[in-house]
Amino acid sequence: MAERSVSYADAVAAVARAEGNLDVVSDELFRIARALEGSDELRMTLSDRQVPAARRQQIVEDLLGGQALETTTALVSMIVAAGRSSDLIGIAQEAVEINARDRGRSVAEVRTAVALTDDQAGRLSAALSAATGHQVDIKVIVDPSIMGGVVATIGDEVIDGSVRHRLSQLRDTF
Repeated sequence: MAERSVSYADAVAAVARAEGNLDVVSDELFRIARALEGSDELRMTLSDRQVPAARRQQIVEDLLGGQALETTTALVSMIVAAGRSSDLIGIAQEAVEINARDRGRSVAEVRTAVALTDDQAGRLSAALSAATGHQVDIKVIVDPSIMGGVVATIGDEVIDGSVRHRLSQLRDTF
């Protein structure tokens, strides 16, 4: 990740920590990053320097107003105003990692075909913690393309238990 993204993530984490809500802010940033990944139009609009910074900030405030903490909205607005929208996904991911490290944990990005219940998420977190030997927080991304099962990424390690992966293995076998 670019050094500048890490610096911004450190600043974001410091502000959220000072406000006493790093857990919530990092979770909201994660969801915002996923929304940006899923919308080329939004990502391009927030990164377009032809669009005045005040207009880009207004878009952020319109989208997040009432849906996220004021701290999260202000931080995302600041990043957009600084012309760092293209780094927002990386900043969010690093902020999530900082929050986990602060608590002595790791983060697993988990892709599932459907949303998990709280019970399923808890059991999955426990299973990944047991498999890796350290406490793991999970961040779930619903990705229908995996068809079923889960794909978990913890740092550089990928655990692929998806139906898509199993079908691919069967295809290779035949």
